Amino acid sequence: MIESLEKIKVSVDPKFDKRLDQALPILENLFKKIYCGKEAEIQFFELIKRLTEAAKARPSELKKEDERKSQDWFLSNELCGMSLYVDQFCGTLADMPSKLDYLEELGVNLLHLMPLFESPEGESDGGYAVSDYRKVDSKFGTLKDLKAVQKKMRKKGMHLMLDIVLNHTSHHHEWAKRARNGEKEYQDFFYMYDNRWIPNEFEESMPEIFPESSPGNFTYVKECDKWVMTVFHDYQWDLNFMNPRVLIEMMDNVLFYANLGVDILRIDAPAFIWKENGTSSQNLPQVHTLLQLIKQCVKVVSPGMALLGEAIVPPKQIMKYFGSGEFVAQECDFAYNATHMALTWDMLATSETKVMLAAQHDILKKPVGTSWINYIRCHDDIGLGFEDQSILDSQKDPHAHRSYLKNYFSGAFPGSPSSGALFSSNPKTGDARISGSLASLCGLERAIENKDQREVELSISKILLMQSHSMFLGGLPMLFYGDEIAYTNDYSFQLDPAKSYDNRWMHRPKIDWDKVEKRKDNGSVEQLVFSQTQKLIGIRKELPVISDYSNLEWMSPHNVHVAGFIRENESEKFIGVFNFSDQEAFLTWYAFREKGIFDVELKDHWTGNEFSVGADHEYLIIPPYGFYLFEVK
Repeated sequence: MIESLEKIKVSVDPKFDKRLDQALPILENLFKKIYCGKEAEIQFFELIKRLTEAAKARPSELKKEDERKSQDWFLSNELCGMSLYVDQFCGTLADMPSKLDYLEELGVNLLHLMPLFESPEGESDGGYAVSDYRKVDSKFGTLKDLKAVQKKMRKKGMHLMLDIVLNHTSHHHEWAKRARNGEKEYQDFFYMYDNRWIPNEFEESMPEIFPESSPGNFTYVKECDKWVMTVFHDYQWDLNFMNPRVLIEMMDNVLFYANLGVDILRIDAPAFIWKENGTSSQNLPQVHTLLQLIKQCVKVVSPGMALLGEAIVPPKQIMKYFGSGEFVAQECDFAYNATHMALTWDMLATSETKVMLAAQHDILKKPVGTSWINYIRCHDDIGLGFEDQSILDSQKDPHAHRSYLKNYFSGAFPGSPSSGALFSSNPKTGDARISGSLASLCGLERAIENKDQREVELSISKILLMQSHSMFLGGLPMLFYGDEIAYTNDYSFQLDPAKSYDNRWMHRPKIDWDKVEKRKDNGSVEQLVFSQTQKLIGIRKELPVISDYSNLEWMSPHNVHVAGFIRENESEKFIGVFNFSDQEAFLTWYAFREKGIFDVELKDHWTGNEFSVGADHEYLIIPPYGFYLFEVK
């Protein structure tokens, strides 16, 4: 195939030509692992043609950025991200440039703008039901507005992250419309069947994603008298990547985003992009081959763009999304550290580190050169998908333990300070996830309602504890908008028919900029949370040892309430210790000495105080929900 390709190759520029020549054998090998036959050969040529066209169209300033960026630019301690909905945050993209100074003040220099591209009102799934991958939804503005935001961000040294939804389109997408109208060519873009025989076979082994709001995995399409696969919602039609044309067209969209100046492309729900009868149709081997192929294409055309795979799966599965075998660290550059996120909430609810530490064996296998997105709260729910074995290793019953967590964060457990809600409860299995803002889950909403100043202070301590633990762990910290200003749950979603069925909107607030201005009022909740979050980001940026070079080692659990880890490079050593209890915690200095940290001075970047490592029978005292960010002097 490569021999034939040489005859039609077109030179773009020396650097691209060299990258393409080096990648061609790899691209062909990966392509042939999935597709075969004469049609596949034609489509492979088409793929190379699209890569060449994208390289020609790549703006010169982005080519210069590709050259400036190191291969692992995204591992830096100087990055701190925020994820936000533009309309909820400020209104439109035209309003966004005026808010960049606020984000810069906080210390955020990477923005994940939640889905912006055209999505039907009332059937948008928060923007993840895309009807046009290249047209900004009119409620946000225009593509020109997006480019203006990106241009101003680049001047400020800020980076941009956008989503691409590979797994499905809206049923209003042009491809779906043409399939509905009977065009066989476009029906082959989806999993479409004349009757229920094959769908019924799929259903036997495919789980339901939203059993309450969208049961089953297929939807009947009256206009063409066919059944189409709709894993998420009936208005989201799953794309059929068994058809190489689907890969070509979606790869073209990936490179369109790259040429917009996207620094990190978030691939939504990659675990689902390959379906196979008789399987769960999740996390199949072909998924990884496709992602490796996409990564190679990106490296050829836009080597400065990193890929994030949004695969919310257990650690043993998530490691595969970084690549395996000859493709280690050559698949997704980032993955969400979803397991550790859930385990951090576990520590907050139980005041114990047992389950978290039991799960670290697999999490620490992340390959060098890749990174986590570390977060406490995002647009989605909080799943409790960590493995039963981690709970069993902690001498707890998995079912009872998860029931406790659900009751605690939904406020049903006696004495719980949390104000959350259960999302996507499955009565068949008892499974459920958790909705709620960071502040409300940490007790601030209830504390304010009860006018309990001590509880307000404890809630703020919990917010900062959760953020600090995430921010120094290793990876790119991703704040969720509103958390930096202590937003509690927003219940107005219940009045909107397009949102009322989905309680995740309670933690997707509409920003009140008068409330934001309260960050300037000394002693206000907003000022305390904003300034302290700002301080955490500033400390992180001062410490190169926090760059994510897989340099994390957990300390022994000498106190069940305290999580401690060490980060180390050739010249620096950092120790973070975090007390998840509402009481003072006493940590023996032996916990430090057994890691070779003795007869040294420790500077705590959080308080500014200095400590001497004491004898084994002496203790470091950590305040309730307190933490230390130590640098070895």
